[in-house]
Amino acid sequence: MDLSKRIGLFTGPILFFIILGLPFEMISENGDMVIAVAVWMVTWWITEAVSISVTALLPLLLFPILKIMEIDDVGANYGSPIIFLFFGGFVLALALEKVNLHKRIALNIIRITGTTPNKVVLGFMIATASLSMWISNTATTVVMLPIAMSVIGLLVNDEDGFTKDDRNFALSVMLGIAFSANAGGVATVIGTPPNSVMIGLLENEYNIEISFLKWMIIGVPFSALMIWISYLVLVKWMHPNKQLKFTASREVIDQELRKLGPMSGKEKMVLGIFGVTVFLWIFRTVINGIFPALKLNDTMISITAAIAMFSIPYNLKKGDFIIEWKDTSKLAWGILILFGGGLALAKGMSVSGIVDMVSAAIGESDISIFLTAVLLITLMLFMTELMSNVALIAVLAPVVAGIAIGLDLSILYLLIPVTIASSCAFMLPMATPPNAIVFASGYVKVSEMARVGVVLNLIAISILVIMFQFVLPLVF
Repeated sequence: MDLSKRIGLFTGPILFFIILGLPFEMISENGDMVIAVAVWMVTWWITEAVSISVTALLPLLLFPILKIMEIDDVGANYGSPIIFLFFGGFVLALALEKVNLHKRIALNIIRITGTTPNKVVLGFMIATASLSMWISNTATTVVMLPIAMSVIGLLVNDEDGFTKDDRNFALSVMLGIAFSANAGGVATVIGTPPNSVMIGLLENEYNIEISFLKWMIIGVPFSALMIWISYLVLVKWMHPNKQLKFTASREVIDQELRKLGPMSGKEKMVLGIFGVTVFLWIFRTVINGIFPALKLNDTMISITAAIAMFSIPYNLKKGDFIIEWKDTSKLAWGILILFGGGLALAKGMSVSGIVDMVSAAIGESDISIFLTAVLLITLMLFMTELMSNVALIAVLAPVVAGIAIGLDLSILYLLIPVTIASSCAFMLPMATPPNAIVFASGYVKVSEMARVGVVLNLIAISILVIMFQFVLPLVF
């Protein structure tokens, strides 16, 4: 264990007991206890002294002991409908990965976009973003990396060696994959965990529901715009490859597709279930309008899809199903616990009066609404470079909601751009798994990622501020 983790391991509980032992009240008796728990959790989350998922279990232990909430009330957050929505999404992603359908989709997208260097970069970015909307950005990047390495390998071994244009192309592909994996997840509710944490908070605390389609109205344009801007920054500004010409990339893509062979029956089944699920998510409100007795919601649709993957037989006689329960060993169970911990912490902040106190303090101040939004978006975006975006949202989302109430502003107007900002980590390798994976390829230096990343971070802030000021009031 490195030094920072060892320090964090002991600092967390020490700070917890120091705050509990203060001779004065910062907020209230219960409020101070919640702050003490939050400080312990944040310390462990930042230092990663203990798994972030294990840290998320602390409210389940400490809130009942400190008499902040009964254990039944705390535990209910770990079984929130939003967690089951994400579970269903995980199962869908698992099925896509198991039958290799995600790879086939990615390869065909790259094939369609063209074979000139810039079009190949764009193809990789579109394919990565399309997958990241539905499966984890980590899995997406893992799928895309070997394909990208094969294409780049053609340039390394060609007649003129690895020229500057070759290097720029390699950088554009690698950074393009990382950036589009991060931005692509913003497009859907299940694309990236912070989206689900925020939506869970809104449903649990404020009875505000954002449907799958409603989120996509905001998420898809933002995602598409950030990917297009990232592409232009990479290939037209930072790393142009004006003299680069190669045609063998088509051969690599075709070779990879040949390895997959024709589409299997299982792939067709998964594609069918996936297509129906997405259709139901998008048109749920229309369907409920025609058949009100159904009372469909996004979680029900997600769980139905998960059950279908487990229970619809591919070959009944052989007992062959698309996925079996043993396949769920690959599922990101820790993320689901992390959601629960975040929602429990948010509930604790609410019942202890912290959110009300923040609301009142902001309401009494004369701070500008616009400036507040800019500062919060900027803070979130640069903080997410250093710590888990899920953990960050878990801690700050309730506070941001309180600030919005204090400013007499719709919670959604402030919470949505701040949440999206938490997924815009473009600067550092340790910020997100996609960044770390492409950095590990050896084609990207920290300085190169940071140089492009800081530009994209500033652009993302500008877009989110415009969204706050002009777009969200029209949609919500």
